[in-house]
Amino acid sequence: MQPTLPDPNAFAALAVAILFGIVVWDAYWLTRQRIDVPTLGELPNGGFAWESEGAQEVIRQWGNLGSMAAMMVLPWGLVGVSNTNPAYAVAWDVCLTLHLVSLLVPKRYAVTRTHAFADGQRYDWQRLKLARRQPTRRIMLLRKGWGVFGPLPLGGAQPDLSIARERIVLALDSPALWPHNLAAKEQE
Repeated sequence: MQPTLPDPNAFAALAVAILFGIVVWDAYWLTRQRIDVPTLGELPNGGFAWESEGAQEVIRQWGNLGSMAAMMVLPWGLVGVSNTNPAYAVAWDVCLTLHLVSLLVPKRYAVTRTHAFADGQRYDWQRLKLARRQPTRRIMLLRKGWGVFGPLPLGGAQPDLSIARERIVLALDSPALWPHNLAAKEQE
């Protein structure tokens, strides 16, 4: 007796539904960043907020963009072989296209004495560290305990990244020297 394989259309529907859920989840966090980082520039608590540009997001996301392109092409080779309805491959590509657009939308970032804000998330400095080798056009933070799966690249213009890098080093190494703490010490 030959084992029966699952219905390819049911499997394709499940894959598209999962991908759609991921796209909606990422869209939520993308809109969330405007709530968490409403203003740009110097922040009242000594923090700093900035926004990247589309070209900087291309540099930041280059690996993901290549992966997405491969993932868009892959199902088309399997549609005919598996007798799957091509509408699922079209839906898959539409979802990935929406995800690609969300990757390229300019992002807002902020660093404060206690947290980094990136991609709609808030990260406690105790969970982050600077990568030993820093790329030239972005700041590379690493999530502790995640190994190679934990890079957190921050994009932006070089002047903004220079200010942010200084604040990140202070937050990680010497939180007592945070800019608003320095101003208070100078007034004493």
